[in-house]
Amino acid sequence: MSATADHAEERTNPAARLGFEPGQVVQEIGYDDDVEQELREDIEAVIGQDLVDEDYDDVADVVLLWFRDEDGDLTDALVDAIGLIEEGGQIWLMTPKTGRDGYIEPSDINEAAQTAGLSQTRSINAGKDWVGSRLVSPKAGKPKR
Repeated sequence: MSATADHAEERTNPAARLGFEPGQVVQEIGYDDDVEQELREDIEAVIGQDLVDEDYDDVADVVLLWFRDEDGDLTDALVDAIGLIEEGGQIWLMTPKTGRDGYIEPSDINEAAQTAGLSQTRSINAGKDWVGSRLVSPKAGKPKR
């Protein structure tokens, strides 16, 4: 595939824009009927395998966390998600867009992330009803010795 084709895919495939890569283990938490099915399928196409569910008993490269306001305490959910990823892994927090049922204020997301020891590195439109926030551990950005 050419570099131009790679860039075209990044613009059209939401999973590629989110930075998913072939071979990654992606653990999905908070799945329900309202999630963005097309995004899930795109992620599976990029990583070359199915998403693993909440019962997966090993560490993942990425946690895909679908979270709505009524799902409980966001900080607790993020702390739990941290325990599911390997060092240097990331969490993609998917929350409903403004005006949708279950919407969470961006300031609440930022506060929960900071309390959990995470940094929000970017946000992206993740479909018709969802927005994604990429969260990483601050030490993930430091070089390993």
